[in-house]
Amino acid sequence: MKQYKGSCHCGSVTYEISTDVEFGAVCDCSICKRKGALMGFAEPENFNLLTGEESLSLYQFNSNVAKHYFCSKCGIYTHHYKRSDGKIGFNTGCIEGFDKEDLSEIKQVPGSTFSVVD
Repeated sequence: MKQYKGSCHCGSVTYEISTDVEFGAVCDCSICKRKGALMGFAEPENFNLLTGEESLSLYQFNSNVAKHYFCSKCGIYTHHYKRSDGKIGFNTGCIEGFDKEDLSEIKQVPGSTFSVVD
């Protein structure tokens, strides 16, 4: 597995991820459309928050199962815990030296069709 280092824009939140990024994903749900992030995925045990836990803000909506984290200082979405399979989704734009051109595939995720809680 490859080791990645990531951070928010202001550097308050830093983390490491061990994973092989085989594809990127763009979701069309209401929050992801607004974030505009290209996401990679990893197992939770391969995600290590190094600094900035106190700077992270949590946002949840709809079923309140997925946990979306962003830096409360600079506003950058860094990662989230997915509701569907328990993996960590992370913003590839936060990863040092990551080039989306190296991805073999960018999947379109139809998040707008997932269940909605009234």
